[in-house]
Amino acid sequence: MRTRWRCVLAGGALVLLAGCSGTSADSARSAVAPAQQEQGAAPRQGTAQASVPEPGATDRKLARSAQLELTTPNTDEAVSRAKAIAAGAGGYPGQESATDDSASLTLSVPAEKLDGVLDQLGGLGQVKRREISAQDVTAQVVDVDARLATQRASVERIRALLAKAQSVSEIASVESELTSRQATLESLERQQASLAGRVAMATVSLSVTKEQAPAQAGGFLSGLSGGWDAFVGFCRGLVRVLGVLLPFAVAFGIPAGAVFWWLRRRKARLAQ
Repeated sequence: MRTRWRCVLAGGALVLLAGCSGTSADSARSAVAPAQQEQGAAPRQGTAQASVPEPGATDRKLARSAQLELTTPNTDEAVSRAKAIAAGAGGYPGQESATDDSASLTLSVPAEKLDGVLDQLGGLGQVKRREISAQDVTAQVVDVDARLATQRASVERIRALLAKAQSVSEIASVESELTSRQATLESLERQQASLAGRVAMATVSLSVTKEQAPAQAGGFLSGLSGGWDAFVGFCRGLVRVLGVLLPFAVAFGIPAGAVFWWLRRRKARLAQ
C-alpha cells in the first residue's frame, strides 16, 4: 500500500514539474519575442536613415565668371553706363583699357546677381558674344577649412607649451616654432578669404567695339561725291610726284639749259 502511495505521489510531482516547465518556457518565449521584434525593427530603421542625404551634400561652392562682347556707336558712354550698372548691383569696376574704336573692362558683381547684370549690359549695344562659366571650388574650400582648423589647434598647443617653458633655450625654440606655425596659419586664412571672394563675387569681362557707320545709298550725289574724292586724290598724288621730281629737275635742268644755250649761241655765230 505504501508503495502505491509513493508511486502516486511521484507521478503527481512529475505532472506539476512538467506544468511549471511549460509555463516557464511560455514566459521565456513571451519575453524574447518583443526583443526579437525590436531587433528586427532596428535594422529597418537604420536602412531608412542611411537613405537620407548628408547635410550640406548639395551646398556646392561655385566661382562664376562671364564674357560679354558688344558693338555700340559710343564706346565711352557704354563703358560709363557699364560701371554704373555694376555699382548699382553692389559691385565695382576693375582693370580697364580703351582705344579710339574699342574698350575693355573687368567688372566684379555679386554672384547671385550675375544674370541680371548681364541682361542690363546687353542693353548697351548689340550682343556679339555672351558666355557664362562656373568652376566648382567645393573641394578646395573644404580642404582649406579643415587645414585651417587643424593649424589653429596646433598654434594653440604651441602657445600652451610656451607658457610652460622654463629655460631661455626652451622659450626660444618654442617661439621659433610658434612663428612658423602662425605664418602657415595666416597663409591658410588668406587662401580661405580668396576662395570666399571668388564664390561671393563673379567676374565679368566686357569688350566693347565701336559700331561701323552704314554705307550710303547709291545715286547722283553719292557718285558726285565719289568722283570729287577721286579727283582730289589724283591731284594730291600728282602734287606729290611733282614734289619728288622737282629736286632732280633743278639739279639736272639748269646745267642742261646752260649747255643748250651755249650750243645755240655758237650755232648762231657760225651762221654769221
